[in-house]
Amino acid sequence: MEHDIRIGGYRIGAVAEVKIRKSVERLCDVATIVLPGRYAGAVLDVENSLKAGDKVMVKLGYGQKLKEEFAGYVKAIRSDDGTCTIECEDELWKMRKDVPDKVYKNIDCEKLLKEVCGCEVNCDYSFKYDTFTVKSATAYDVLKKVQDETKANIYFKGDTLHIHPQYKEVGDRVVYDFGVNVEGSNLKWRSVDERSFLIEVEGIGKDGKRIIVTEGRTGGDKRSVKVYGVTDKESLKACAKEELTRMVYTGYEGSIDGWLTPYCEPTYKVRLKDEEHPDRDGDYYCVSTEVEFSESGGKRKITIGKKL
Repeated sequence: MEHDIRIGGYRIGAVAEVKIRKSVERLCDVATIVLPGRYAGAVLDVENSLKAGDKVMVKLGYGQKLKEEFAGYVKAIRSDDGTCTIECEDELWKMRKDVPDKVYKNIDCEKLLKEVCGCEVNCDYSFKYDTFTVKSATAYDVLKKVQDETKANIYFKGDTLHIHPQYKEVGDRVVYDFGVNVEGSNLKWRSVDERSFLIEVEGIGKDGKRIIVTEGRTGGDKRSVKVYGVTDKESLKACAKEELTRMVYTGYEGSIDGWLTPYCEPTYKVRLKDEEHPDRDGDYYCVSTEVEFSESGGKRKITIGKKL
């Protein structure tokens, strides 16, 4: 196993552990880099030269075949028990800044986030607010509120903010064969009949006006969502459909464990193959990945969403 890790103007020669988490359901990809205790003296000298906001790049792999697993910025540096832990965030780190107070009226989420975040936006999600109030907030606060209320996938890829309906953006395809490159799994098979949900979304306008829309079927679990500042019926129905899409399908749910290769990241189409149950072979949406890298080895945990 090999690594190429650069922080600010430094290239890290040795690491005790690296952990990387990515997800289309989280606003932020994060990485934790732990420098080994035997380098504590040198680390503490270098630590004074590192600071929040320094650029971070992490490449991992085998031999000379390294793949960029994370790019972002230093969020915090901690020294504990003789080791140095560097916490990192992706482009979202730049969003932890105060933004001007303002009340937006009749604005869709794409235009809102372009103005608030001041970055390039890739959006194919239609959601309109009657009013959206920003007060004593950061750009991160605004992003979190929009994500909670729209149920859209909101995340950064490079320096571009992506806003998509769930499962809309599909990346490359990767194959995991249970007899070849799957180290372990935590999967369960579920049918549509076992996933009966009724989604109720209640929009509450600034004047107290309430509009309720539902999607799904009765007889199972009911999920209720409240969205403030929205009375546009189509936006509320889109929110309900997004929640239902995420929860209702026939196929596997759970996660599998692999190695650093093949490479996989959120949005990838994951092909699961099982010679013992070929009828269950299929493509699944990669929702999140967790990478662990240390002297013990390299592992990639892939959590899947619905069957595509």
